[in-house]
Amino acid sequence: MSDGVTAGRGGYGLRFARTAARLRSNGVLLALDLVVAGGAYAVVLLLRFDGAVAAPYWSGFLGFLPAALSTVMASNWVWGLYGQMWRHASVVEARRILGAGASTLLVLTVAFLTGRRGMPISVVVLGTVCATLFVGLLRFQSRLFAFRRRSLGDPTLVLVVGAGESGASVIREMTRNPGRGFKPVGIVDDDPRKQGLAVVGVPVLGMIGDLQEAITISGADTVLLAIPSGDSRLVRRVATLADEVGRTVKTLPSLAELVGGEATMRDVRDISIDDLLGRQQVEVDMVAVRSIVEDRRVLITGAGGSIGSEIARQVAALGPERLVLLDNDETHLYDAAHSIDGECTQALVDVRDVEPLRRIFDRHKPEVVFHAAAHKHVPILEDHPDEAVRTNCWGTDHVVDACNDHGVQRLVYISTDKAVRPTSAMGASKRLGEHIVLSSRPGDRQYCVVRFGNVLGSRGSVIPTFMRQIARGGPVTVTDPRMTRFFMSIPEAMQLVLQAAAFADGGEVFMLDMGEPVRIVDLAERMIRLSGREVGIDVEVELIGTRPGEKLHEELRDPEDEPFPTPHPSIIALYPPTLSRDVLTLGLAQLNDSMQHSDHSVIRATLFDLASRRGNEVRVPDLVRLPVPTNGSPSWS
Repeated sequence: MSDGVTAGRGGYGLRFARTAARLRSNGVLLALDLVVAGGAYAVVLLLRFDGAVAAPYWSGFLGFLPAALSTVMASNWVWGLYGQMWRHASVVEARRILGAGASTLLVLTVAFLTGRRGMPISVVVLGTVCATLFVGLLRFQSRLFAFRRRSLGDPTLVLVVGAGESGASVIREMTRNPGRGFKPVGIVDDDPRKQGLAVVGVPVLGMIGDLQEAITISGADTVLLAIPSGDSRLVRRVATLADEVGRTVKTLPSLAELVGGEATMRDVRDISIDDLLGRQQVEVDMVAVRSIVEDRRVLITGAGGSIGSEIARQVAALGPERLVLLDNDETHLYDAAHSIDGECTQALVDVRDVEPLRRIFDRHKPEVVFHAAAHKHVPILEDHPDEAVRTNCWGTDHVVDACNDHGVQRLVYISTDKAVRPTSAMGASKRLGEHIVLSSRPGDRQYCVVRFGNVLGSRGSVIPTFMRQIARGGPVTVTDPRMTRFFMSIPEAMQLVLQAAAFADGGEVFMLDMGEPVRIVDLAERMIRLSGREVGIDVEVELIGTRPGEKLHEELRDPEDEPFPTPHPSIIALYPPTLSRDVLTLGLAQLNDSMQHSDHSVIRATLFDLASRRGNEVRVPDLVRLPVPTNGSPSWS
C-alpha cells in the first residue's frame, strides 16, 4: 500500500477528521482576524479624535470598515496566513505577515487617494499597521508564551510512531506518570489491522504516511519514533515528514541498545545523524565470528584509529587469548586500550619500521591479524603521495611479510571504496595494498580484503567537519551538489568486517552493503536542521568545487569483477584477478626507484600504473558458485 493511503474505514475517518480540523482551525482564525483588525481601526479612530469622533466620521467609518476588513482577509489569504501550523512559526512566516500587511496598506491607500475620502489618512495607515501587528500576535502567541504555558504545567503532546510493544510501553509510562510533562495524543502505524483501534486508550490515527495529518488532528508538539527495530530509511522518512510541519522527532535506541529489552521514557533521545544514515540492524553469526578469535592471539594494526579501536572493542568481547593493539600514535593507542573491557597489550610501533614490527610479531606470535593502519585523507595525500606509498603500500608489505614469516593463519586487510578504479593517491595506494595482500598469500592461509565506504564519525570525516562548521555558524562547505557517498556507522561496519573474516577461505575481496548513496548536500542540510537551525537563514551551505582526487560518486567494485553471494545478505565476495608475485615485485621495485627522486609527479604516475594493472590469476572456489540463500539480499551494482 502506498504511503499516505490508509486502509478501510481508518482512511475515510482520517480524511474526514482532517478536513473538519482544517475548517475549524481556519474558521476560528478568520473570526479572530476580523475582530482584532476591526478593533485596531476603531481604536485608532478614537485616538485620532481623543475619543470625540464627529458623526460624519462615524458614518464614514461604517462605510470604510467592511472594505478594509475584506482587504485584510484577502491579503492574509493570498499570503498564506491560513491553513498553516503556527506553533513552530519562524522568520519565513513573519515575512508573510508583513507582506500581507503591506499589501493591505497599498490597496487601502490607493483607494483613499482615488476615491471618496470619508476617513483621515492617519486612520487608514496606523489602523492597518496595528491590524497587522495584532494578526501577527495571534499567530505567534504560541511561541511567545510557550515558556509560560510550560511553567504552568501544560504537558508536551506526543504523537507516537509505532503501535508495537515499545510504543505501548512508552505510552503506558506517559499515561501513568503525567507529572513528567508528556501526554500521548495519537499513534500512527503501518499495520492495517491496527487502524481505528486504540493502544492504552490512545487512538491509532492512520499510517506513517499520514503523519502530518495526524499531527494536525492531535495538535502534537513532538513526534516519538518508538520502533527500535526500524532502520535508517524509516528514521529518514519520519524525520522528513515531521520536519516539513515544524515538529521535532525523538527516538528510542535500537534493540541492541535497550537496557533489559524494554523501552522506557528514560531511553528517549533526540535523533542523530547516525540514526539517519546508519542504524541498520546487522545480524551476525556470532558462533562463526567467535570461532576465529576465541582463545587465539590477535593483533590489530592502526588500533588507535576509529576503525581499529572499534575492531579492538568487538574482538575483546569474544575472548581472545591475547589482544595486541599496535599504533604509532601514543595518545590514540592509550585511548583505544582504555576503551575496551579486559586486558590488552599496547605496542607503540609504526608499520613502516620493519625491525620493530618484526620484534612485535616475534614476541606475541599472533595467529589472527587485522590490518587497519593507513593514511586515509584524500586531499592531504594528493600533496604527499610519497607518504601514501610509505604507509599504505610499504607498511602493508611489511605486515604481510611478517604474517608470512610468523605463520599467521588469518589476515584481514581493511580497504576502501576509493580503491575501486582510483582517482586519488590515497585510493591508488589502497588498491596496491589489496594487490600486495592477495598476491603474497601462501596457499594455505586465509588472507582476505574487506572493502567498504565511509564510516560515520571517524576522525577527519565529513560528519565532524560539518558539526564544527555548524557550531561556528557556518558556512557549511560542500564541494559539489551532485556528490554522493556511502555511509555506515562504525559498529555496524566492524560487525560485518568480523563476519566477513569468518567467511574467508583465502583470496577474497569482501564488499559490504553500504545501503543507498547519500548526497552530501542533503547530508549537510539535514545536519543543520538537526542542530535546530534553518538552512540558508541561520547557516548557509556554500559550494566550493571538487578537490583534487575526489570522485563525484564512489563505487564498491569494478564492473568487470563478478559478485558472488555469501551466507550473509549484506556481504558479497569478489575474486578479482591478482597480479603474480613476480609482476608485483618488479612493480614495487619501480615504485621504490621513483620514491628515491622525491618527484611527486613521477611517484603518482608509477603508483597509478601499478595500482591500475589487472592480473590474470583468478581463483573462484567451486563452493561459491553454488546457490546461496541470501534472505532478500539487496541488488549489487
